[in-house]
Amino acid sequence: MNRKHAFRGTALLMGASLALVGCSSVGDVGKASSGEQSAEDMVMVTVVKAQTIPWFQRMAVGVEAFAERTGVDARQEGADDVSPEKQVQIIQDLIAQQPTAITVVPNSPEALGAVLKQARDQGIIVVSHEASGIENVDIDIEAFDNASYGSEIMDNLGECMGGTGEYVQFVGGLTAKTHMEWVDAAYKNQTENFPDMTRVETPIESTDDQGTAYERAKEVLAKYPNIAGFQGSAGNDVPGIARAVQEAGLEDEVCVMGTSIPSVANQYLADGSIDKIFFWDPALAGEAQLAIAQILAEGGTIEEGTDLGVEGYESLKKLEGFDNVFVGEASVAADAETAAKYDF
Repeated sequence: MNRKHAFRGTALLMGASLALVGCSSVGDVGKASSGEQSAEDMVMVTVVKAQTIPWFQRMAVGVEAFAERTGVDARQEGADDVSPEKQVQIIQDLIAQQPTAITVVPNSPEALGAVLKQARDQGIIVVSHEASGIENVDIDIEAFDNASYGSEIMDNLGECMGGTGEYVQFVGGLTAKTHMEWVDAAYKNQTENFPDMTRVETPIESTDDQGTAYERAKEVLAKYPNIAGFQGSAGNDVPGIARAVQEAGLEDEVCVMGTSIPSVANQYLADGSIDKIFFWDPALAGEAQLAIAQILAEGGTIEEGTDLGVEGYESLKKLEGFDNVFVGEASVAADAETAAKYDF
């Protein structure tokens, strides 16, 4: 098995807010969007994949920061797991409360199509994230171009593996659109530019659960004794994989990288169980979704070059092939040294 090749990534420091959002009811103060509104009249709810996931606990920080900065009544909701059915139910309950806007990070874009149509039919603004191409939303905002992000991860994984060897890819679920876009772009990059690398299985589902990722990684290590690389997509994939690699004593032999945040990954970055993480600040993504909703509620439009007033989202670009999908420039790559500079 190949030893890892040494490499170092760069990172861009991003601002962070400190307060966590609390839960409250929209209640009677909520109202459907009907023309221009002032901030103090707006009620916005961000619906995330699951409140129990550290990634979305960080997003809640951005929701609270947006509320404090703008005066909009904004909060975050999510289920205790990544069930699409639970997410649908949360949105159905919110529709009855008539908020100004619902922003959502879907577990399954397909599963949400009908309920998001109900929301829009009621005059509620709908903004999505991590869901390019989803139906029945006003705007979808991405932190970056997903194909470029996935390809960048493969560039780094290929470098770490020395351009040769077996690897696998993990996703939170096969219905997680952005995860599949990342691994598809990475796989395309691998087949074109790293011909001596081999993906030994189609993407493996983790349900965005660290324990599941750990068990699946152990199975991979047992089944493929020459495995040289792992790519994780869900925030819990990479630390779960790293735990299995660490327990097997393969920190110096197996390359592990993918999407995670420093607070979750740092302990594994320190000993080489994780080689590099890729991420965007979920807090800033939360603010960006709500900023779009506010612009729309005030009667504005989102177009090429729109500045949301949020770091990484100062000049939006329209994603080719879509009328309502916009991307920022908010991706970060960090190794053990650079990840330590982040406080989330």
